[in-house]
Amino acid sequence: MSESVGNTSYFQNSYAPSVVKTDEEWRAELSPEEYRVLRQAGTERAFVGEYTDTHTAGIYQCRACGAELFRSNEKFDSHCGWPSFFAPLAEERVRYIHDRSMGMDRVEVRCAACDSHLGHVFEGEGYGTPTDQRYCINSVSMKLVPAE
Repeated sequence: MSESVGNTSYFQNSYAPSVVKTDEEWRAELSPEEYRVLRQAGTERAFVGEYTDTHTAGIYQCRACGAELFRSNEKFDSHCGWPSFFAPLAEERVRYIHDRSMGMDRVEVRCAACDSHLGHVFEGEGYGTPTDQRYCINSVSMKLVPAE
């Protein structure tokens, strides 16, 4: 089943991640906070994340599996409390799920490789980005690999 919210498409059809691990393996590899956010779709507190105000050039990878997700040149200052990007590195690097939790209607963003929770994408907020989208991503979901 394919649906869309605004210009963002998301899919709730059959999906198989390329990186598959047991819950015990994820717990052994991730810190408790990483596990809570990445594997249980948690959210880190606003304005405390490692990359909220970072302007270092590089590639942001999924902290769980290392898949390259976002480039620093798509990162912008939204002042929302979490790192914000106006587009993923490539559309096939992420997947979208309609999220109706917490009494809201949102689009969740997950790593396409390992199905880890990254954050949410919003659009039409008036930030003036090329896509008019804000990928609001938890710092704990990513690892920045600085450009050389």
